[in-house]
Amino acid sequence: MTTAYSESTTERTPGRAWTVRILGHGSRTASVTCSTAACRMPARSGDFTALRTFAAAHAKAHAKAASITLNPKAYCHCGSQRCGSHLATKTSCAGQVVLIVRHDPLVRRVWTVEEVCEMCAPLIPNATVVARAARPERTATRTAQVPAPARPGIAGGFSSAPGEGDAAPVRHPRRASQRPRRRRSGQGR
Repeated sequence: MTTAYSESTTERTPGRAWTVRILGHGSRTASVTCSTAACRMPARSGDFTALRTFAAAHAKAHAKAASITLNPKAYCHCGSQRCGSHLATKTSCAGQVVLIVRHDPLVRRVWTVEEVCEMCAPLIPNATVVARAARPERTATRTAQVPAPARPGIAGGFSSAPGEGDAAPVRHPRRASQRPRRRRSGQGR
């Protein structure tokens, strides 16, 4: 149902998303589809309540499985879609990765499970945060600060650094131009 992320230290992976839909057919029947091809779906049915219950449970199963393998280094899925889920409010993707479930109670046919950032999550309508990625642990411990070694003096020239006994070069302000400015030939008085 869900694929695990690679445990690379520098590689960021795109945020994952799953969509479960109920599709109506002309014969007064409907079917459930999932964006994951490996998922098994029930056959067409005229029992919309049972299909809606199955679709909600299936989206919940994706959310549960994804929360176990939630990648703290994932890109925001909403951001990869140019924040199309919240066009009215612009923001920059930032913060911890969270897992959301979107379901519009008025439409009642689409459930979406997505890995998004903390900034986009509250801006997406009908979204519920179901899990947060664990903050990456810092593996390197801080050691005592060691002062940088002194730079040896470089002999003369424009690129030489001032030595320990040398004074820093003094900058003089620019002299004002003594020539009056000329007007360009196309400008009148």
